[in-house]
Amino acid sequence: MVLIAGTACADTPTARRPAGHGTTASAHGRPGAGRDHPRNPVIELAPDQLPPLSGWFTTGSPGAAALPEHVRAGGAGRWWADRAAAPRALAVTCADHVLLSGDPQVLAPDALTAFAGHYVQAPARFLPALGGAFDRVVPWERMLYLHRLPVPVPRLPAGVTVRRLAPGDAPALGAVTRDAPWVHASWGGPAPLAAAGLGWAAVREEAVLAVACTYFRGTRYEDIACFTAPAHRRRRLALACATALCRDIAARGRTPSWTCSRDHRPSRLLAWTAGFRLEREYVHHLTGRPARRDAALPA
Repeated sequence: MVLIAGTACADTPTARRPAGHGTTASAHGRPGAGRDHPRNPVIELAPDQLPPLSGWFTTGSPGAAALPEHVRAGGAGRWWADRAAAPRALAVTCADHVLLSGDPQVLAPDALTAFAGHYVQAPARFLPALGGAFDRVVPWERMLYLHRLPVPVPRLPAGVTVRRLAPGDAPALGAVTRDAPWVHASWGGPAPLAAAGLGWAAVREEAVLAVACTYFRGTRYEDIACFTAPAHRRRRLALACATALCRDIAARGRTPSWTCSRDHRPSRLLAWTAGFRLEREYVHHLTGRPARRDAALPA
């Protein structure tokens, strides 16, 4: 997001690869924005200070673009702006994702350094500001899929059932994702995800073997994540969980979406098998460390 750790949906760890940079564009034409105004740092906004999202982000969008709706509805995340009253630049962060909107020209040179080590999804006009704020900004090609075809639930191994996560599953969910905390990062941890009722797990004797969950919940789309414990991969457990989750999302009147790296073949194969079809490709950017500004330091 800064987007942007894009959502990882696969039986294997997320793989990311660089792609070409976008091009720069003119500043966003918001009232009061422009080169003649002071450049500000970013400050965190309280929920009651947020402007209407429709003026900043496209509502009802799939993939990571559902992040603002997810955070506003109660997902784990934070809001940032150049100023609280009548902001001219706005950012929303969740997990390792950030979405940027507005006019980058109103931001101080180091305003974006709070988003070091994040994935950024933003209009091309933000690229110069990102390039000046960090020692590197690496582009990554991403693929966005939408669920188009219902598929049957695969046959499960003996003793394994697929069911909705419940609050009591939090310890087991935390155990299976100990080395993959990204799975529940958009909810703030295993307990909030288990309590949300938006995840499905393959369970054997109360142990969670695999899980599929809503990662970003928007008003029209829900972007999903999948994970299987390494010892239980290649048994179609993630497929079974994803199939149950997709049916659940459809019953809520929404459409499941799936995002992954262009080079993450296992994730792409799982998406296709689960009934997802490619909608479009896009690029987000991984930020490095804050750029050194030795010239600004006193001797």
